[in-house]
Amino acid sequence: MNGSDSPDDERYQELAQSNFADWRLIVDGLFGNPAEFSLPQLREMPARTQITRHDCVEGWSCIGKWKGVPLAEVLERAKLKPEAKFIVFYCADALDAFSNHLYYESLDLVDAFHPQTILAYEMNDRPLSIPHGAPIRLRAERQLGYKMAKFVMRIEAVAAFDQIGQGKGGYWEDRGYDWYAGI
Repeated sequence: MNGSDSPDDERYQELAQSNFADWRLIVDGLFGNPAEFSLPQLREMPARTQITRHDCVEGWSCIGKWKGVPLAEVLERAKLKPEAKFIVFYCADALDAFSNHLYYESLDLVDAFHPQTILAYEMNDRPLSIPHGAPIRLRAERQLGYKMAKFVMRIEAVAAFDQIGQGKGGYWEDRGYDWYAGI
């Protein structure tokens, strides 16, 4: 439920115009080997394909076929430090027209390392479109849709999220939603 179909962020729009050729996923925070990955580099990593149902907190659902790199693969390559407890996803879209706060979401390590948690770059055998979160989006299949961040630009490993946003672990959580949105 990152609500927007296309971020207004100027940098994102430039990246989209070049079909994300210059886009890089920044992986930093509590990692022994912080990294940046291009979309082709992510596509070269082991991939997972899964057909799953997306359940939205608003009451709708749909089924899609997703392909992407398991999040665990990215976390292992960047060498997650033992003090890391959460993975935070920062996105290109701002849902609040009255602030410059960008959408963000977080997972604990149990869900981050779950085999079905992927950074998806394809939907239904096609490259991920902008309305569906291009160039990559989080798919955390054990969670409701608002946990599945679109337009992911950066991943940060943290020990706590009390210094991020309002300290509740996500854009919607800062507005009263439950942090754990398991289905």
